[in-house]
Amino acid sequence: MFQQSFALLIIAFFLTRLFYQRQKNQIARNESIFWLIFWLIAALAIIFIKTIDKAVAAIGFSGSGINFLFYTAVMILFYFIFKMRLRLVKIEKNITDITREVALKK
Repeated sequence: MFQQSFALLIIAFFLTRLFYQRQKNQIARNESIFWLIFWLIAALAIIFIKTIDKAVAAIGFSGSGINFLFYTAVMILFYFIFKMRLRLVKIEKNITDITREVALKK
């Protein structure tokens, strides 16, 4: 129970930071909506962890619900890293093309 309360307190801190950054226009609207949904889903997962434990056991996984959530989160993070890497390669290519054009004009 203490761990759940502590985790919810941390999520509340992140949500306050999110609203503060949005208010100061340090973060875009779409990005703030994404993070709001992310943190609300995280809070719901913490609140309903016992239900998730039962659902994971019913599916046939031997681990607990928190392990399932952790593994899922790691997979999602690797996916985001992959997408970010693809975007970075595209940006590097665009910078190279622009630099080449500027060099040829001079």
